Amino acid sequence: MEWTGARYADKPTVEVRAWIDAPPERVWEIVSDVSLMPGMSDELQSVHWLDGESRPAVGARFVGRSRHEALGEWETTSHVIECESPRVIAWAVDDPSRPAAVWRFRLEGKDDGTELSEWMQLGPGRSGLSFAIDEMPDKEQKIVFVRMREFERNMTITLGRIKRLAEER
Repeated sequence: MEWTGARYADKPTVEVRAWIDAPPERVWEIVSDVSLMPGMSDELQSVHWLDGESRPAVGARFVGRSRHEALGEWETTSHVIECESPRVIAWAVDDPSRPAAVWRFRLEGKDDGTELSEWMQLGPGRSGLSFAIDEMPDKEQKIVFVRMREFERNMTITLGRIKRLAEER
């Protein structure tokens, strides 16, 4: 597990990697289609583009609805902050100048396939986790640690699902 920091203000990160037996262009078709992501994630329930957009470009926005057993249900607006086909797509959750989180997929052609990484940074803007920390400030490090482990586990599952889908064709 690669994550740094134990406090929310440290903007902890986690990154997961997978090698996929498919070219970057094929993997890009999947990771850049945010409408497919609810099928890749157990937490993300639905996604839809805003402003008449239908694919990623810097500045495009989409709404995601998520559900978590302990945190409930919530909706966020994400802003695409990087988009370079077929290499990288990234988005900032809520306020792009002070995001609740930043998510990024990187693709690198390697050994006739693709090395895919999914990376995320928590904070610095407030998120649902902030409310749990507000309620139990003495447990902040444990709360952050547990959530980062959840992200790592869920990202590993997501990459496995992307791998299967990309390699099917």
